[in-house]
Amino acid sequence: MSAMVELRGVHKSFGGLHVLRGVDLDVRQGQVLVVLGPSGSGKSTLLRTINHLEKVDSGSVRVDGRLLGYRQDGPRLFELPEREVLRQRTQIGFVFQAFNLFPHLTVRQNLMEAPLYAQRRPRAAVVALADRLLERVGLADKADAYPRTLSGGQQQRVAIARALALEPKLLLFDEPTSALDPELVGEVLDVIKDLAVGGTTMIVVTHEIGFAREVADLVAFMDAGRVLELGPPAQVLDDPVHERTRAFIAKVL
Repeated sequence: MSAMVELRGVHKSFGGLHVLRGVDLDVRQGQVLVVLGPSGSGKSTLLRTINHLEKVDSGSVRVDGRLLGYRQDGPRLFELPEREVLRQRTQIGFVFQAFNLFPHLTVRQNLMEAPLYAQRRPRAAVVALADRLLERVGLADKADAYPRTLSGGQQQRVAIARALALEPKLLLFDEPTSALDPELVGEVLDVIKDLAVGGTTMIVVTHEIGFAREVADLVAFMDAGRVLELGPPAQVLDDPVHERTRAFIAKVL
């Protein structure tokens, strides 16, 4: 398996706040990495650097072997034009905590927007793709509905289908169930589990330990901007090395 995501020595600060402190990570094609850690540990910023929503201060991020946001000429890096960065981003699906659906568009139109206007794909093919994806996430009957008429779990499933509509190489999930009522969490996690079975490369920030145990190939525990622990779920969740990891897992179980 080749590396889909490579982070080397990634640092990121906001003013005087050092959020990422030399993060190294490898996620191979088809793997699922679940990232755990307390609030403020840098998990969301880590995701945002991977798709270049945040520029790193130092270090490098590569997706499928390519630097994101830059081209390299010898030892020097040159920023790519925004147009080229947006094109690169279409290879990385991002599912946010708060759904971020367009309220004035129907469910089907939400899925069609990026393939039509960012990827300039033919309308008929995009309509067919949107309908297939809505079927896949169990929402074929909601294609003409507006987001406000859906439950939180349904909106998040639409958001996942919208990310898949780009046919990305990588999917990033930033606490996809944290805004949901507890009884709706399972329906969203089931969709993500199905994607994992299908071999989709994913990085999932979540507090759902049971999900991590069941689905992850790798679990990373972050604290204060560093990856303190990285390994298979049985190692990190059941036999952690660091006291900070043990304390966190005891608190969320």
